[in-house]
Amino acid sequence: MTASITPERPSATEGQRSRPLIVTEDEALLDDLLRLCAAAGAEPEVAHGALTRRGSWEAAPLILVGDDSAARLSDRARRQGVLLIGRDLDDHGIWRRAVALGADNVAFLPDAETWLVDRIADVAEGVGRQALTIGVIGGRGGAGASTLACALAVTAARSGRRTMLIDADPLGGGLDVLLGGEGAQGLRWPAFAESRGRVAGSALEESLPELHALRMLSWDRGDSVVIPPSAMRAVLAAARRRGGVVVVDLPRRVDEAAAEALSQIDLGLLVVPAELRAVAAAHRVASTVGMVLRDLRAVVRGPCGPELGDEEIAELLGLPLAGQLPPEPGLADAFEGGEPPGGSPRGPLGRFCAEFWARVLADEGGVGA
Repeated sequence: MTASITPERPSATEGQRSRPLIVTEDEALLDDLLRLCAAAGAEPEVAHGALTRRGSWEAAPLILVGDDSAARLSDRARRQGVLLIGRDLDDHGIWRRAVALGADNVAFLPDAETWLVDRIADVAEGVGRQALTIGVIGGRGGAGASTLACALAVTAARSGRRTMLIDADPLGGGLDVLLGGEGAQGLRWPAFAESRGRVAGSALEESLPELHALRMLSWDRGDSVVIPPSAMRAVLAAARRRGGVVVVDLPRRVDEAAAEALSQIDLGLLVVPAELRAVAAAHRVASTVGMVLRDLRAVVRGPCGPELGDEEIAELLGLPLAGQLPPEPGLADAFEGGEPPGGSPRGPLGRFCAEFWARVLADEGGVGA
């Protein structure tokens, strides 16, 4: 169990490997905190009730203070990132000690162990700004959502941004095939199917195939097409912690795993061919997805006729228009020649994606590479 004293917490820059500080004379509590640090991949500095290293209080990115030591530290300079650790939920005096210490939160063990591991792991991993996460979903089968997802990822990577492409559609055929990397070395979804807790973002990135300057999580050629919601949540959270941009190819059917993916999407793109039947099908998809995803926009795949333009289609769907995706006749030939979708920056698809990123990243104030 945790309770917040102040809402803010210190930010860490990406790549930071500063050590958390533990201050306690309670040997049993120390053993528990060392175990939680090990689970988070962090090697802490330990002060047995007294700070022996000059500047350790000011420099540590996270300080775990045992309740036994709170009174001795109440004269320390106020700072963010101090957590008071206790065990007794019925000890109301701990709140007075937390205020005197200037603690951000009070955490009670063992209830708050999972939460505390996440906080320690944030420090160990050096979490900065989370990735801008774009979800792409087809309004009907064959709408071109997977092609657009690949093109968005390829275009983002070409601009030098850290990019991860995640195939969340188990029945889509595999994005690695679209990128020409079905034989590339690296892990696929089945390797993460048993993930329950936190997945380290750096370990995830390093384990995945690298194609066209981006990292990609796709499916293997096996029969397993089920990913538990907990695995989807853990993997996407790890991908987002790495920063840059994450592009997710979403299934049209919203099951529990897809709902977990949608909950972590910043902006969704619904790809709709300019046909009345496609608009009718897309309307059902939009209604379902819109219950989970707040920012869903329409991408109309042309060509559009005079009686059914892109703005009319977006209006029929009740969605903002993200743009019209023009046809690209040579796309199939380019794929046969080994060029991924969006591989040509001068092609219609490449230009659409470049313009999309320019608009969205400007709205977001930029995203770190």
